[in-house]
Amino acid sequence: EFCSSLAGIMLLEVFLVLGTVIIYFLLSKKKEETLPFKNGWWGKGQKPDTEEDTTIWPFKVETTEEELSDLFRRLDQARFTEPLENSFFHYGTNSAYLRKVVSYWKNQFNWKKQVEVLNKYPQFKTKIQGIDIHFVHVKPPHLPEGQSAKPLLMVHGWPGSFYEFYKIIPLLTDPASHGLSDEHIFEVICPSIPGYGFSEAPHKKGFNSVSAASIFYELMLKLGFNEFYAQGGDWGWLICTNLAQIAPNHMKGLHLNLASVTNMGFMHLVSILLGRYLPGLFGFQDEDVRRMFPFLKKGLYRMLLESGYAHIQATKPDTVGCGLNDSPVGLAAYILEKFSTWTDLEFRNLEDGGLERKFNLDDLLTNIMIYWVSGCIVSSMRFYKENLQKGIGTQKHDRLAVQVPTGIASFPNEVMHTPQAWAQKKYTNIVSFHFMPRGGHFAALEEPELLAEDILQFVGKVEKEQLWRKK
Repeated sequence: EFCSSLAGIMLLEVFLVLGTVIIYFLLSKKKEETLPFKNGWWGKGQKPDTEEDTTIWPFKVETTEEELSDLFRRLDQARFTEPLENSFFHYGTNSAYLRKVVSYWKNQFNWKKQVEVLNKYPQFKTKIQGIDIHFVHVKPPHLPEGQSAKPLLMVHGWPGSFYEFYKIIPLLTDPASHGLSDEHIFEVICPSIPGYGFSEAPHKKGFNSVSAASIFYELMLKLGFNEFYAQGGDWGWLICTNLAQIAPNHMKGLHLNLASVTNMGFMHLVSILLGRYLPGLFGFQDEDVRRMFPFLKKGLYRMLLESGYAHIQATKPDTVGCGLNDSPVGLAAYILEKFSTWTDLEFRNLEDGGLERKFNLDDLLTNIMIYWVSGCIVSSMRFYKENLQKGIGTQKHDRLAVQVPTGIASFPNEVMHTPQAWAQKKYTNIVSFHFMPRGGHFAALEEPELLAEDILQFVGKVEKEQLWRKK
């Protein structure tokens, strides 16, 4: 009798413990963990006691004659090195081609005309967390009856700038005039990352992607946007991802044209070893296999061959930055190499790095000029140190899943490919994943139509099914 009642009590206890565990898991699943908002202060010296100025003021790009004559003097006095015979872009920017670029820069490039292009979209500045934040803000020229514009935050990366979005902005703010569906029309906000372009650089150490995401979150709220979409590639991928982790209830959807997974699990490693032979087991599609394998060549070697800049910038950005900030030709060589290789790795086999196949020199030099006139190259490179100095995959945001509806446009010439099966571990709510037919790293500048179409169809899905309400 005693034994059976004891057994009964023990059984009851087991059920209670199991029930508690199950309820705990059910409840903890519901309680989404978010990333804490980072309320920093990045201004000079001590933080003042006074309230921060909340005004937003208009901004225009302007350059003085002194700045331009200084630039031309430096271009005139440039020292070039002879490239090795038949080296193409394998040793970096080919200096024979660089001479041609500099000649174009001095004799044909019209910066004043490009300044007018930059100023054709309304730009503003506002102070957030102690520093001036620059942003482009474009509203739709006309809205159909009964329709409202959807706010879209677009974030650039390195060595790009807000100018990367100038070709895609009209496709999103006025899709009908460009042969696209006008079911969804956007109001586009493109900020410059602090330390890039015309946003003030942080004056204190520790400004990382979470800091940038927190500032952009404040910016969106300041502009009156309680719900918005976000889009990014390069650092924009990480900043927008962090923003989705900080404010999941304010972000309706996250669209990425690069989705890297920094926290690699055991199954990732197994899939690298066996994925080529058993793709189905790891959820790989034929295109994943084509882009990733052989992994030594397309993964590891490529990574080692193309990531030297990141190692320097993540350790000693100020050292290498000194020369680039002092020499416009050095700056151009450093930045152009990325626009060549990251657009298509095969471009390394061309004397001109294939730079004018997908871009024109006016666009490339406009981006370089944004770095030159703002003197931001060193602060832009420091962002690598702030994000990587504690190691890859060690931060809280690396371990935190993203619940926000996510769309991924996977471009074939991106340096590293992330299959959906990997992305899914981090972005648990992928509603659209597309292998894009062509294009590389600087998608908004290189293939604006393809990227715009993918953003439009993604937002269409989210809106139709009201996916953000089901987060």
